Amino acid sequence: MTAVDSLDPASRSSAKHRSAEEIGRTEQGPRPLPDLGEQRPPADMSTVDTVLANGLRVIVVRRDSVPLVELRLRVPFADPQDSSVGSQHSAQAEVLANTIMTGTAGRGRIEIDTELALVGAELDAVVDPERLSFSGNSLVNGLDTVLDVLRDVLTGATYPADEVERERDRLVERIALARSQPNVIAREALQRHLYGDHPFAKEMPEAEEVAGVSREDVVALHAKAVLPRGSVLVLVGDVDPDAAVRTVETALADWQSADHAVALRPLPAVVGGDLLLVHRPGAVQSQIRLAAPSIVRTDPRYPALQIANLVYGGFFSSRLVENIREDKGYTYSARSHPEFTPEGAVILVDADTASDVTAAALLETRYELGRLGLVPPTESEVRTASQYAVGSLLTATSSQSGLASFLVNLAGLGLDIDWFVAHPDRLKNVTVDEVAAAALEFFAPSAFTGVLVGDADKLAPQLKALGGVILP
Repeated sequence: MTAVDSLDPASRSSAKHRSAEEIGRTEQGPRPLPDLGEQRPPADMSTVDTVLANGLRVIVVRRDSVPLVELRLRVPFADPQDSSVGSQHSAQAEVLANTIMTGTAGRGRIEIDTELALVGAELDAVVDPERLSFSGNSLVNGLDTVLDVLRDVLTGATYPADEVERERDRLVERIALARSQPNVIAREALQRHLYGDHPFAKEMPEAEEVAGVSREDVVALHAKAVLPRGSVLVLVGDVDPDAAVRTVETALADWQSADHAVALRPLPAVVGGDLLLVHRPGAVQSQIRLAAPSIVRTDPRYPALQIANLVYGGFFSSRLVENIREDKGYTYSARSHPEFTPEGAVILVDADTASDVTAAALLETRYELGRLGLVPPTESEVRTASQYAVGSLLTATSSQSGLASFLVNLAGLGLDIDWFVAHPDRLKNVTVDEVAAAALEFFAPSAFTGVLVGDADKLAPQLKALGGVILP
């Protein structure tokens, strides 16, 4: 129990709110922070990165910390017809991902689950507008079984009619529930605002679209779109990379097609401008979602941009969090972060606020954007953000699972493990001047657009006075 917790309610309600700066100080001066230990990048890793005869790219990394192996398979999964208006692709893709593991000619759902369980393995599939993804893991001696099950579903999934019907009904319920959630409403509104009718904007199909999907639709989509050429398989674990590649090649030899998996076409450019207010009647909270164009990881300016983002709102000690969370209490959670899109990237800023402080929170969010360029990050801010960036990268990839997920995402962006190994040094070598230049170039308030989701009846008067918001 803290000192404040021990106070009676009346005393507790009158206790003075302390900022992060006040909490970090004592009567003797600032609280000293211990120096961070040396952040060591991964040691030389035994790896193989190759393309098999069927067009599947295979990346294997030996990491023998535990006797397990992690598997990630990324299949580009855009609409083969490349249609935007009225396309049923996203609905069919959702049903496919939820039923591809429910049966093959030689295995039913129970047989698949049992075989995987006997070797301590898991294997699941999910889909989004860009890709169909399989993720799983097993004991090392169970890898053959996992790959055989994977081969079976990739080449011979039967999509039993009763399983399709059951999963389709569950999806309809889940979609209806998801669409009632404020964060989902805000995300969909932002995607439509940024990308219009591009397929990337449709992260979730309509419930009625899913309800109309048939088993025949799913079987046909599998034949057209679940293809090895252009796909990437990543294995990370206690395996010999060369031997693992041979195992994969043998196991997936029957997965063949002359066609190429379909990648999403490039997105329309994100252009700064006014925010769009999306009316949500009766809402007591608002969702602020901003976006601006950014750069890809291979751009020489990217490390400086990554540090600038952290200083602005990318971690708890950022300027945005200090302002609208710690100092003013407008939000419990605020953040900025990059999102990598087909052949591009954007910077996103998210905050949820009470309706009565939405305009004030937006004002401070814009103020901090401008201040980042006009009052550049100090050497101390850059050093702290750099240490955080390196440490969080190495922590996130310290496990077999984290490394496998990171590498398959890099592969989807056209990058390899060499980029990952070299990136900590790039972050450490970023200068204050480079960060200042990135802040001025990419965080100008005029570069951002976005949406506000909330009760327009409550928000409109203040937002109209603030300006820069399109009212309904």
